[in-house]
Amino acid sequence: MLNKKSVDDLKVKGKKVLVRCDFNVPLQDGVITDENRIVAALPTINKLISEGAKVILCSHLGKPKEPSEQFSLAPVAKRLSEKLGKEVVFAADDTVVGENAKAAVANMAEGDVVLLQNTRFRKEETKNEEAFSKDLASLADIYVNDAFGSSHRAHCSTVGVTRFVDECAVGYLMQKEIEYLGNAVNNPVRPFVAILGGAKVSDKIAVINNLLEKVDTILIGGGMAYTFFKAMGYNVGKSLLEEDKMEYALEMLKKAKEKGVNFLLPIDTVVSSEFGQGKPHHTVDVPTEQGQPYISDDEEGLDIGEKTRELFASEVAKAKTVVWNGPMGVFEIPDYAVGTKAVAKALADNKDATTIIGGGDSAAAVNQMGFGDKVSHVSTGGGASLEFLEGKELPGVSAADDK
Repeated sequence: MLNKKSVDDLKVKGKKVLVRCDFNVPLQDGVITDENRIVAALPTINKLISEGAKVILCSHLGKPKEPSEQFSLAPVAKRLSEKLGKEVVFAADDTVVGENAKAAVANMAEGDVVLLQNTRFRKEETKNEEAFSKDLASLADIYVNDAFGSSHRAHCSTVGVTRFVDECAVGYLMQKEIEYLGNAVNNPVRPFVAILGGAKVSDKIAVINNLLEKVDTILIGGGMAYTFFKAMGYNVGKSLLEEDKMEYALEMLKKAKEKGVNFLLPIDTVVSSEFGQGKPHHTVDVPTEQGQPYISDDEEGLDIGEKTRELFASEVAKAKTVVWNGPMGVFEIPDYAVGTKAVAKALADNKDATTIIGGGDSAAAVNQMGFGDKVSHVSTGGGASLEFLEGKELPGVSAADDK
Protein backbone atom coordinates (compact mmCIF):
# COMPACT_ATOMS: atom_id res chain seq x y z
CA MET A 1 0.00 0.00 0.00
CA LEU A 2 2.42 2.66 1.24
CA ASN A 3 5.65 1.90 -0.51
CA LYS A 4 7.62 4.63 1.18
CA LYS A 5 10.66 4.44 3.42
CA SER A 6 9.53 4.87 7.04
CA VAL A 7 11.32 5.61 10.33
CA ASP A 8 11.59 1.86 10.87
CA ASP A 9 13.86 1.60 7.80
CA LEU A 10 16.40 4.16 9.04
CA LYS A 11 19.71 3.79 10.88
CA VAL A 12 19.74 6.98 12.92
CA LYS A 13 22.28 6.53 15.73
CA GLY A 14 24.45 9.64 15.94
CA LYS A 15 22.76 11.16 12.89
CA LYS A 16 21.07 14.56 12.74
CA VAL A 17 17.43 13.90 11.82
CA LEU A 18 15.20 16.80 10.76
CA VAL A 19 11.55 15.95 11.48
CA ARG A 20 8.72 18.02 9.97
CA CYS A 21 5.89 17.81 12.50
CA ASP A 22 2.46 19.39 12.49
CA PHE A 23 2.53 21.63 15.56
CA ASN A 24 -0.08 24.00 14.11
CA VAL A 25 -2.00 24.00 17.41
CA PRO A 26 -4.65 26.46 18.61
CA LEU A 27 -3.26 28.99 21.10
CA GLN A 28 -5.06 31.37 23.44
CA ASP A 29 -2.88 33.93 25.22
CA GLY A 30 0.15 31.71 24.70
CA VAL A 31 -1.60 28.61 26.09
CA ILE A 32 -2.21 25.57 23.89
CA THR A 33 -5.96 24.79 23.94
CA ASP A 34 -5.83 21.49 22.02
CA GLU A 35 -2.67 19.41 22.06
CA ASN A 36 -3.83 16.50 19.88
CA ARG A 37 -1.24 17.29 17.22
CA ILE A 38 1.61 17.36 19.74
CA VAL A 39 0.54 14.01 21.19
CA ALA A 40 0.25 12.55 17.67
CA ALA A 41 3.90 13.45 16.96
CA LEU A 42 5.33 11.73 20.06
CA PRO A 43 5.70 8.14 18.76
CA THR A 44 8.07 9.19 15.96
CA ILE A 45 10.05 11.56 18.20
CA ASN A 46 10.40 8.95 20.97
CA LYS A 47 11.52 6.30 18.51
CA LEU A 48 14.30 8.58 17.19
CA ILE A 49 15.39 9.60 20.71
CA SER A 50 15.57 5.98 21.85
CA GLU A 51 17.75 5.06 18.89
CA GLY A 52 20.27 7.81 19.60
CA ALA A 53 19.38 10.30 16.89
CA LYS A 54 19.94 14.03 17.24
CA VAL A 55 16.35 15.12 16.73
CA ILE A 56 15.68 18.51 15.10
CA LEU A 57 11.98 19.38 14.90
CA CYS A 58 10.34 21.96 12.64
CA SER A 59 6.75 23.07 11.96
CA HIS A 60 4.65 26.01 10.89
CA LEU A 61 2.08 27.67 13.14
CA GLY A 62 -0.75 29.77 11.75
CA LYS A 63 -0.29 32.21 8.89
CA PRO A 64 2.11 34.90 10.08
CA LYS A 65 2.76 37.82 7.72
CA GLU A 66 6.14 38.38 9.41
CA PRO A 67 7.95 37.02 12.49
CA SER A 68 5.99 37.83 15.67
CA GLU A 69 5.71 36.60 19.25
CA GLN A 70 2.08 35.59 18.61
CA PHE A 71 3.17 32.90 16.14
CA SER A 72 6.27 31.71 17.99
CA LEU A 73 6.64 27.98 18.68
CA ALA A 74 8.01 28.69 22.20
CA PRO A 75 4.83 27.37 23.93
CA VAL A 76 5.15 24.16 21.88
CA ALA A 77 8.78 23.67 23.01
CA LYS A 78 7.66 24.03 26.62
CA ARG A 79 4.78 21.54 26.26
CA LEU A 80 6.96 19.07 24.33
CA SER A 81 9.61 19.17 27.08
CA GLU A 82 6.92 18.18 29.59
CA LYS A 83 5.54 15.42 27.35
CA LEU A 84 8.95 13.94 26.52
CA GLY A 85 10.30 14.31 30.04
CA LYS A 86 13.43 16.02 28.74
CA GLU A 87 14.45 19.50 27.69
CA VAL A 88 13.56 20.55 24.18
CA VAL A 89 15.97 23.33 23.24
CA PHE A 90 14.09 26.10 21.41
CA ALA A 91 16.12 27.88 18.71
CA ALA A 92 14.47 31.29 18.54
CA ASP A 93 15.69 32.60 15.19
CA ASP A 94 13.40 34.76 13.09
CA THR A 95 15.33 33.37 10.11
CA VAL A 96 14.55 29.82 11.43
CA VAL A 97 18.02 28.54 10.51
CA GLY A 98 20.09 31.28 12.19
CA GLU A 99 22.89 31.51 14.75
CA ASN A 100 20.78 30.03 17.59
CA ALA A 101 19.73 27.04 15.54
CA LYS A 102 23.23 26.33 14.24
CA ALA A 103 24.73 26.59 17.73
CA ALA A 104 22.00 24.42 19.27
CA VAL A 105 22.49 21.72 16.63
CA ALA A 106 26.30 21.84 16.96
CA ASN A 107 25.95 21.21 20.71
CA MET A 108 23.61 18.22 20.42
CA ALA A 109 24.39 14.86 21.96
CA GLU A 110 22.65 11.63 20.91
CA GLY A 111 19.00 11.65 22.02
CA ASP A 112 18.83 15.45 22.30
CA VAL A 113 15.92 17.44 20.85
CA VAL A 114 15.94 20.92 19.29
CA LEU A 115 12.84 22.75 18.01
CA LEU A 116 13.30 25.36 15.27
CA GLN A 117 11.19 28.54 15.05
CA ASN A 118 7.99 28.71 12.93
CA THR A 119 8.96 27.79 9.34
CA ARG A 120 6.55 30.41 7.98
CA PHE A 121 8.70 33.18 9.50
CA ARG A 122 10.59 32.71 6.23
CA LYS A 123 8.69 34.08 3.24
CA GLU A 124 10.21 31.38 1.00
CA GLU A 125 8.48 28.55 2.93
CA THR A 126 5.09 28.68 1.22
CA LYS A 127 6.63 29.38 -2.19
CA ASN A 128 8.94 26.35 -1.89
CA GLU A 129 11.99 28.46 -2.76
CA GLU A 130 15.41 26.84 -2.86
CA ALA A 131 17.34 29.09 -0.44
CA PHE A 132 15.27 28.12 2.60
CA SER A 133 15.08 24.43 1.57
CA LYS A 134 18.91 24.40 1.47
CA ASP A 135 19.12 26.11 4.88
CA LEU A 136 16.91 23.47 6.46
CA ALA A 137 18.79 20.64 4.73
CA SER A 138 22.15 22.04 5.92
CA LEU A 139 21.25 21.01 9.50
CA ALA A 140 20.44 17.38 8.77
CA ASP A 141 21.72 13.99 7.58
CA ILE A 142 18.22 12.50 7.34
CA TYR A 143 14.74 14.02 6.85
CA VAL A 144 11.47 12.60 8.19
CA ASN A 145 8.05 14.02 7.29
CA ASP A 146 5.45 13.32 9.97
CA ALA A 147 3.16 16.27 9.18
CA PHE A 148 0.20 14.70 7.41
CA GLY A 149 -1.83 17.88 8.01
CA SER A 150 0.62 19.81 5.79
CA SER A 151 1.39 17.09 3.25
CA HIS A 152 -1.00 18.49 0.63
CA ARG A 153 1.19 21.59 0.40
CA ALA A 154 4.45 21.71 -1.57
CA HIS A 155 6.45 23.94 0.80
CA CYS A 156 10.17 24.10 1.65
CA SER A 157 9.78 22.12 4.88
CA THR A 158 7.54 19.42 3.35
CA VAL A 159 8.91 18.99 -0.18
CA GLY A 160 11.78 21.37 -1.09
CA VAL A 161 14.11 20.14 1.65
CA THR A 162 13.93 16.54 0.36
CA ARG A 163 15.93 17.51 -2.73
CA PHE A 164 18.97 18.39 -0.59
CA VAL A 165 18.91 15.60 2.03
CA ASP A 166 20.17 12.14 1.03
CA GLU A 167 17.66 10.05 2.94
CA CYS A 168 13.98 10.97 3.31
CA ALA A 169 11.29 8.93 5.08
CA VAL A 170 7.81 9.25 6.55
CA GLY A 171 7.04 9.11 10.27
CA TYR A 172 4.57 6.87 12.13
CA LEU A 173 1.72 9.38 12.01
CA MET A 174 2.07 9.81 8.25
CA GLN A 175 2.21 6.05 7.85
CA LYS A 176 -0.94 5.53 9.93
CA GLU A 177 -2.88 8.23 8.06
CA ILE A 178 -1.97 6.83 4.66
CA GLU A 179 -2.71 3.26 5.65
CA TYR A 180 -6.13 4.07 7.13
CA LEU A 181 -7.32 6.56 4.54
CA GLY A 182 -5.65 4.73 1.65
CA ASN A 183 -7.00 1.30 2.52
CA ALA A 184 -10.45 2.67 3.25
CA VAL A 185 -10.70 4.29 -0.14
CA ASN A 186 -8.79 1.87 -2.34
CA ASN A 187 -9.30 -1.45 -0.63
CA PRO A 188 -12.39 -1.23 1.59
CA VAL A 189 -14.12 -4.09 3.37
CA ARG A 190 -17.74 -3.77 2.19
CA PRO A 191 -20.34 -2.43 2.75
CA PHE A 192 -18.43 0.85 2.46
CA VAL A 193 -20.39 3.91 3.68
CA ALA A 194 -19.27 7.52 3.28
CA ILE A 195 -20.90 10.28 5.31
CA LEU A 196 -20.42 13.82 4.02
CA GLY A 197 -21.58 16.98 5.72
CA GLY A 198 -20.45 20.52 6.29
CA ALA A 199 -21.67 23.78 4.88
CA LYS A 200 -20.70 23.66 1.24
CA VAL A 201 -21.17 21.30 -1.67
CA SER A 202 -18.30 23.11 -3.40
CA ASP A 203 -15.80 21.88 -0.76
CA LYS A 204 -16.84 18.29 -1.33
CA ILE A 205 -17.40 18.16 -5.11
CA ALA A 206 -14.25 16.20 -5.93
CA VAL A 207 -14.73 13.99 -2.86
CA ILE A 208 -18.28 13.00 -3.83
CA ASN A 209 -17.15 12.41 -7.38
CA ASN A 210 -14.26 10.15 -6.37
CA LEU A 211 -16.21 8.28 -3.68
CA LEU A 212 -19.11 7.52 -6.05
CA GLU A 213 -16.64 5.24 -7.85
CA LYS A 214 -15.87 3.34 -4.66
CA VAL A 215 -18.63 3.34 -2.03
CA ASP A 216 -21.84 1.35 -1.60
CA THR A 217 -23.70 4.13 0.22
CA ILE A 218 -23.31 7.90 0.60
CA LEU A 219 -25.12 9.80 3.36
CA ILE A 220 -25.41 13.58 2.91
CA GLY A 221 -26.08 15.96 5.82
CA GLY A 222 -25.16 19.47 6.91
CA GLY A 223 -25.70 22.68 4.96
CA MET A 224 -24.78 21.04 1.66
CA ALA A 225 -28.01 19.00 1.66
CA TYR A 226 -30.13 22.09 0.92
CA THR A 227 -28.42 22.66 -2.43
CA PHE A 228 -29.54 19.15 -3.43
CA PHE A 229 -33.10 19.81 -2.21
CA LYS A 230 -33.35 23.14 -4.01
CA ALA A 231 -32.08 21.46 -7.20
CA MET A 232 -34.84 18.85 -6.77
CA GLY A 233 -37.41 21.66 -6.71
CA TYR A 234 -38.08 22.04 -2.97
CA ASN A 235 -38.23 25.36 -1.14
CA VAL A 236 -35.34 25.63 1.36
CA GLY A 237 -36.22 29.01 2.91
CA LYS A 238 -33.19 30.82 4.36
CA SER A 239 -31.06 27.67 4.51
CA LEU A 240 -27.48 27.60 3.24
CA LEU A 241 -27.57 27.35 -0.53
CA GLU A 242 -25.09 27.35 -3.39
CA GLU A 243 -27.25 28.18 -6.39
CA ASP A 244 -24.33 27.71 -8.78
CA LYS A 245 -23.88 24.10 -7.61
CA MET A 246 -27.47 22.92 -8.16
CA GLU A 247 -26.69 21.54 -11.62
CA TYR A 248 -23.80 19.60 -10.15
CA ALA A 249 -26.01 18.19 -7.37
CA LEU A 250 -28.37 16.75 -9.98
CA GLU A 251 -25.43 15.26 -11.90
CA MET A 252 -24.23 13.51 -8.72
CA LEU A 253 -27.67 12.04 -8.07
CA LYS A 254 -27.71 10.77 -11.65
CA LYS A 255 -24.19 9.35 -11.39
CA ALA A 256 -25.13 7.57 -8.12
CA LYS A 257 -28.08 5.96 -9.88
CA GLU A 258 -25.91 4.82 -12.79
CA LYS A 259 -23.28 3.37 -10.44
CA GLY A 260 -25.87 1.67 -8.23
CA VAL A 261 -24.75 3.69 -5.20
CA ASN A 262 -27.31 4.19 -2.44
CA PHE A 263 -27.38 8.04 -2.22
CA LEU A 264 -29.27 9.12 0.89
CA LEU A 265 -30.29 12.67 1.70
CA PRO A 266 -31.99 13.64 4.99
CA ILE A 267 -35.68 12.71 5.34
CA ASP A 268 -36.43 15.33 8.00
CA THR A 269 -34.85 18.61 9.07
CA VAL A 270 -34.69 20.69 12.25
CA VAL A 271 -35.62 24.29 11.32
CA SER A 272 -35.86 27.65 13.07
CA SER A 273 -36.60 31.25 12.16
CA GLU A 274 -34.08 32.48 14.73
CA PHE A 275 -30.45 31.40 14.69
CA GLY A 276 -28.98 30.64 18.13
CA GLN A 277 -29.06 28.46 21.24
CA GLY A 278 -32.35 28.13 23.11
CA LYS A 279 -34.46 29.60 20.30
CA PRO A 280 -37.73 27.87 19.28
CA HIS A 281 -37.14 25.17 16.65
CA HIS A 282 -39.18 22.31 15.20
CA THR A 283 -38.79 19.43 12.75
CA VAL A 284 -40.22 19.22 9.24
CA ASP A 285 -40.31 16.22 6.90
CA VAL A 286 -38.55 16.42 3.56
CA PRO A 287 -41.10 16.24 0.69
CA THR A 288 -41.35 13.05 -1.34
CA GLU A 289 -42.50 14.86 -4.47
CA GLN A 290 -42.28 18.34 -5.96
CA GLY A 291 -44.80 20.96 -4.95
CA GLN A 292 -45.06 19.74 -1.35
CA PRO A 293 -44.10 22.31 1.33
CA TYR A 294 -40.69 21.88 2.99
CA ILE A 295 -38.93 24.82 4.72
CA SER A 296 -40.94 28.05 4.91
CA ASP A 297 -39.44 31.30 3.63
CA ASP A 298 -38.56 32.73 7.05
CA GLU A 299 -36.92 29.56 8.40
CA GLU A 300 -33.63 27.75 7.83
CA GLY A 301 -32.49 24.15 8.24
CA LEU A 302 -29.94 23.73 11.04
CA ASP A 303 -29.63 19.98 11.69
CA ILE A 304 -30.86 16.57 10.55
CA GLY A 305 -34.09 15.43 12.23
CA GLU A 306 -34.77 12.33 14.33
CA LYS A 307 -35.92 10.08 11.46
CA THR A 308 -32.74 10.93 9.54
CA ARG A 309 -30.61 10.24 12.60
CA GLU A 310 -32.18 6.78 12.84
CA LEU A 311 -31.85 6.15 9.10
CA PHE A 312 -28.17 7.18 9.03
CA ALA A 313 -27.40 5.18 12.20
CA SER A 314 -28.94 2.05 10.68
CA GLU A 315 -26.79 2.46 7.53
CA VAL A 316 -23.66 2.90 9.66
CA ALA A 317 -24.57 -0.17 11.71
CA LYS A 318 -24.57 -2.34 8.54
CA ALA A 319 -21.21 -1.02 7.32
CA LYS A 320 -17.78 -2.63 7.52
CA THR A 321 -15.91 0.55 6.46
CA VAL A 322 -17.07 4.10 7.26
CA VAL A 323 -15.45 7.39 6.27
CA TRP A 324 -16.98 10.56 7.69
CA ASN A 325 -16.13 14.15 6.79
CA GLY A 326 -18.20 17.17 7.84
CA PRO A 327 -20.83 17.76 10.58
CA MET A 328 -24.57 17.11 10.12
CA GLY A 329 -25.68 20.51 11.40
CA VAL A 330 -24.50 23.69 13.12
CA PHE A 331 -22.74 21.61 15.77
CA GLU A 332 -21.22 24.62 17.54
CA ILE A 333 -24.72 25.35 18.89
CA PRO A 334 -25.79 22.54 21.29
CA ASP A 335 -29.42 22.56 20.05
CA TYR A 336 -28.17 21.67 16.57
CA ALA A 337 -25.35 19.30 17.52
CA VAL A 338 -27.78 16.40 18.01
CA GLY A 339 -27.41 15.02 14.47
CA THR A 340 -23.62 15.17 14.50
CA LYS A 341 -23.60 13.48 17.91
CA ALA A 342 -25.92 10.72 16.70
CA VAL A 343 -23.63 9.96 13.76
CA ALA A 344 -20.55 10.00 16.00
CA LYS A 345 -22.27 7.58 18.38
CA ALA A 346 -23.29 5.29 15.51
CA LEU A 347 -19.65 5.08 14.39
CA ALA A 348 -18.47 4.45 17.95
CA ASP A 349 -21.11 1.72 18.40
CA ASN A 350 -20.09 -0.23 15.29
CA LYS A 351 -17.21 -2.28 16.67
CA ASP A 352 -17.00 -4.51 13.59
CA ALA A 353 -16.19 -1.71 11.15
CA THR A 354 -13.12 0.34 10.36
CA THR A 355 -14.37 3.84 11.22
CA ILE A 356 -12.42 6.86 10.02
CA ILE A 357 -13.04 10.52 10.75
CA GLY A 358 -11.54 12.75 8.07
CA GLY A 359 -10.08 15.66 9.98
CA GLY A 360 -11.33 19.22 10.37
CA ASP A 361 -14.70 19.94 11.99
CA SER A 362 -15.77 16.29 12.25
CA ALA A 363 -12.57 15.44 14.12
CA ALA A 364 -13.15 18.36 16.49
CA ALA A 365 -16.78 17.29 17.01
CA VAL A 366 -15.92 13.66 17.71
CA ASN A 367 -13.17 14.58 20.18
CA GLN A 368 -15.40 17.14 21.92
CA MET A 369 -18.19 14.60 22.28
CA GLY A 370 -15.86 12.04 23.79
CA PHE A 371 -16.01 9.47 20.97
CA GLY A 372 -12.47 10.06 19.66
CA ASP A 373 -11.00 6.92 21.21
CA LYS A 374 -13.98 4.76 20.17
CA VAL A 375 -13.42 5.00 16.41
CA SER A 376 -10.59 3.36 14.47
CA HIS A 377 -8.87 6.54 13.32
CA VAL A 378 -9.32 10.30 13.65
CA SER A 379 -7.31 12.03 10.94
CA THR A 380 -5.07 14.94 11.96
CA GLY A 381 -5.37 16.55 8.53
CA GLY A 382 -8.30 18.69 7.40
CA GLY A 383 -7.47 19.72 3.83
CA ALA A 384 -4.98 16.88 3.49
CA SER A 385 -7.50 14.15 4.31
CA LEU A 386 -10.05 15.73 1.94
CA GLU A 387 -7.53 15.74 -0.91
CA PHE A 388 -6.64 12.14 -0.09
CA LEU A 389 -10.34 11.20 -0.29
CA GLU A 390 -10.47 13.04 -3.63
CA GLY A 391 -7.88 10.56 -4.89
CA LYS A 392 -5.16 13.19 -5.28
CA GLU A 393 -1.49 12.46 -4.72
CA LEU A 394 -0.12 14.45 -1.79
CA PRO A 395 3.20 16.20 -2.57
CA GLY A 396 4.57 15.67 0.95
CA VAL A 397 4.02 11.92 0.62
CA SER A 398 5.40 11.61 -2.91
CA ALA A 399 8.58 13.42 -1.86
CA ALA A 400 9.65 10.64 0.55
CA ASP A 401 12.02 7.94 -0.78
CA ASP A 402 10.45 4.77 -2.13
CA LYS A 403 11.40 1.59 -0.32
